[in-house]
Amino acid sequence: MLRTLDLILVGVMTAAAAVTYTIKHHAELKLEEVHRLEAEIKLERDTIDLLKADWALLSQPNRLERLVNNYNGELQLQPTASTSLVHAKELPMLKSQVPAPEITEAKAGSGKAKPKPATPEPEEEDMMATGSVE
Repeated sequence: MLRTLDLILVGVMTAAAAVTYTIKHHAELKLEEVHRLEAEIKLERDTIDLLKADWALLSQPNRLERLVNNYNGELQLQPTASTSLVHAKELPMLKSQVPAPEITEAKAGSGKAKPKPATPEPEEEDMMATGSVE
């Protein structure tokens, strides 16, 4: 009987070792994935920093002024008048926000003057968030 109990315990120990090894292996794979993701994040942050530095270099006022002076004849740039700038509330409404006009039967050709709300025909969705000022 002692032999049977020993064999059962050895089997349980072997199974526990196999489960422990499997868990350790999965943990190591996850750790490698975490390191890979951290490296990708660092690369993206470095790229963002490089692009910010590049943008700062390209948008320097002295450089832009030099470019304007060099290409003024070709581009014919004009300063923006302060009256050309508007606030968002001064912009016209989108087509989708315009209320539907009410059509009366008298206007439609009938002798009765009873107001009838018009059903707007389906139009294309506005692609722009704001209109333009002319």
